[in-house]
Amino acid sequence: MNAIADNSFTEKMQKLGRILPRPEAILVISAHWETDNTWVSATLQPETIHDFYGFPEVLYKIQYPAQGNPTLAHKLEYNVLSGQCYVDDKRGLDHGAWSILLHLFPQANIPVIQLSLDRYKSLQEHYALAQHLRVLRNQGVLIIGSGNIVHNLQLMQQSENAQPHKWAVAFDAFICEALENRAFEQILEFRQYAPEDSAKLSVPTLEHFVPLLYTLAVSDDNDKITYPVEGFQYASLSMRSIQFG
Repeated sequence: MNAIADNSFTEKMQKLGRILPRPEAILVISAHWETDNTWVSATLQPETIHDFYGFPEVLYKIQYPAQGNPTLAHKLEYNVLSGQCYVDDKRGLDHGAWSILLHLFPQANIPVIQLSLDRYKSLQEHYALAQHLRVLRNQGVLIIGSGNIVHNLQLMQQSENAQPHKWAVAFDAFICEALENRAFEQILEFRQYAPEDSAKLSVPTLEHFVPLLYTLAVSDDNDKITYPVEGFQYASLSMRSIQFG
């Protein structure tokens, strides 16, 4: 619903989009493209995928007509991730990508590609793969991980502004402390280091958590860490957004 909402999250994302340097291309790692093996989208004109059900009709009419970038996709295939990914020349943009991009870059005039999440990789394997992507930062590519630090749909409250669960606040704070200390190994081993109940409840499944690892992996020690968005929605969704650089 944040795709069409007017709230603190969308307002701050729009503000961020106005101050970000314009990238040459965008690479999105979304929680909503899980695959066997790792795939990169190479579609020249990617469709806007409406991969959700039971929402207002207006959401299904949204289009984000950004072009793809087959050249960049094949660079990942042959060079950056040589031998570690496959090309999908039909994949469109899922809502993990376009629901963010339409606030950051509403004109849809920057080429976008996506990288899938291999559901069989460990967190450490995702992190190791993502480190190869760091070179793209020096080539004008904006890398976006789209997910949630805390994402538990089963324990959502009806009100968007409901008081967040204590376990959700605790896990969100744990991630922030690890980030500030650049203790990325604690994030990779969050089940070991985070308060036990908060880890289990905040990350019941991994797909919304893994995109964070891709942003950690491409950062460096000189990056300033800021939070363009903070807070929770529906008590069990952390909307914290992390910016490196």
